[in-house]
Amino acid sequence: MTTHTDAQNAADFYDFEGALPPEERKTLLRTREFMRDQVAPLVAEHWAEGVFPRELIGRFRDSGLVGLPYEGYGDDHAPAASHLLTGMMAMEMSRVDASVATFFGVHNGLAMYSVQAGGDQAQRDRWLPGMARMDTIGAFALTEPLDGSDIAAGMGTTARRDGDTWVLSGAKRWIGNATFADLVVVYARDVEDDQVKGFVVGKDTPGFTAERIENKTSLRMVENADITLEDVRVPEADRLQNISSFRDVAEILRATRSGVAWQALGVMIGAYELALRYATERQQFGRPVAGFQLVQDLLVKSLGNITSSWGMLLQLARLQDSGVFRDEHSSLAKAHVTARMREVVAWAREIFGGNGIVLDYDVARFFADAEAIYSFEGTREMNTLIVGKAITGESAFV
Repeated sequence: MTTHTDAQNAADFYDFEGALPPEERKTLLRTREFMRDQVAPLVAEHWAEGVFPRELIGRFRDSGLVGLPYEGYGDDHAPAASHLLTGMMAMEMSRVDASVATFFGVHNGLAMYSVQAGGDQAQRDRWLPGMARMDTIGAFALTEPLDGSDIAAGMGTTARRDGDTWVLSGAKRWIGNATFADLVVVYARDVEDDQVKGFVVGKDTPGFTAERIENKTSLRMVENADITLEDVRVPEADRLQNISSFRDVAEILRATRSGVAWQALGVMIGAYELALRYATERQQFGRPVAGFQLVQDLLVKSLGNITSSWGMLLQLARLQDSGVFRDEHSSLAKAHVTARMREVVAWAREIFGGNGIVLDYDVARFFADAEAIYSFEGTREMNTLIVGKAITGESAFV
């Protein structure tokens, strides 16, 4: 087994990539090359400035990596990619930069999957081709200023039927991509039946505004926005026909939550590989710090977290691909892997010493970005209670 630090993938200690069939492994390698060549050179400057590099949209458009989970809509209309491949792609992107992975996950996951799962066939045919080409950028608007974890019961954004249109009123917060998205999937509570419905809202719709959230310390390249909806009129044709309650929204979140766990694994890998390389190069007391026992302890614990998390996610993807997949499966993965990620980025920053707080060494970016991934798509506490209810039969939700 190769153990040298310049190995192609030093974190894949158990050869998990070998679980991919040859064609899908080629796609993963294309993702790795794209992130290395097209994305990595832009990251440090744009992360520091807190803006998303819009030129990446065109590069993604030409990459053939968009829309792969959606049969008939992705690259060359090929069969849908496996959950294992799409998970490893999310991992590979986060290994370079979690902001770019989040941009991609919001568009290719939350927004496109909302249309795929929530729309009828006519709506899929209307929106998914342009989204798969990234001619149309999507966003996903669920969280609100006063409601995050309790959004199922506390959603304040309303939808009122008025003939052949719906009138949306309310506000959303933390909506990734919303400052430049062409369409936003907005979830609102129908005042008639008190059920959540989904709507596709164009960026130029009167009454719709998106204002970027400033001064973030995590995922700084993601342009999260505060959205205001002031009597926004949406035609019935733009209401997602298969979203009739929050239960339908939860189905979408169940699928995308596993993608966030894969992102967390990628952040772990990126931080670990930086720390491993730095430890072999950094000299103290006349020798590389990699030769010190306490540094090796941190590296080995990090590799253990990565390996165990990767094994969990590998099996989770197999459950998804086989159709045996429940809420508690994705919730356990999200809660567990993000907790392990927090440990790894802290250990990696520790290995860098004082240099670990300087953006020039990149590890500070991973350290900061981990905090957002730890919180979104369900906090550790909420996911813990989902799993707790599944294993005990008792609900501990208040």
